[in-house]
Amino acid sequence: MKPTLFLRIASVLTFIFCAGHTIGGVFGKPAPGVQAFVAQTMKANAFDAMGSRRTWWDFNIGYGLMVSVTLIVHALLFWHLGTLVKTDGGRLRTILALLFVEFAVQTPIAGRYFFLGPCIISAVVAVCLLGAFFTAPRGVPVLDSIKGEASDPRRTQVPA
Repeated sequence: MKPTLFLRIASVLTFIFCAGHTIGGVFGKPAPGVQAFVAQTMKANAFDAMGSRRTWWDFNIGYGLMVSVTLIVHALLFWHLGTLVKTDGGRLRTILALLFVEFAVQTPIAGRYFFLGPCIISAVVAVCLLGAFFTAPRGVPVLDSIKGEASDPRRTQVPA
């Protein structure tokens, strides 16, 4: 498979992850019983947090929305990298490796502190990123020693 396909799959999975997290996690309704009781308790007890009046529910929603934003940005980033990897694969390998580490590390965290769904999606995204890393071209464009810029025929040089 080509790195573009790996990154497109990672993009779609991350978008699905974002949708599921946002709809089911952030805006989902707690089940009756213990879950509803805990949510109500989190909403009912406000305290001072660095000069602002907040509840644990505020933090829960805020952090959940921050994760949703991060996931949608990752989905868009993976899609864009899928285009760039065709011409700049050698330069993107470090970025792909870092993104792989991010999702590989969050896989056991999701399994331990959340549940199987985010764990599996994180693992599959990590595998896709690893696949993109290993199938991306290894060469880096040769640097022009005088200008310090990559020699690339697509770039236009403006005479000094």
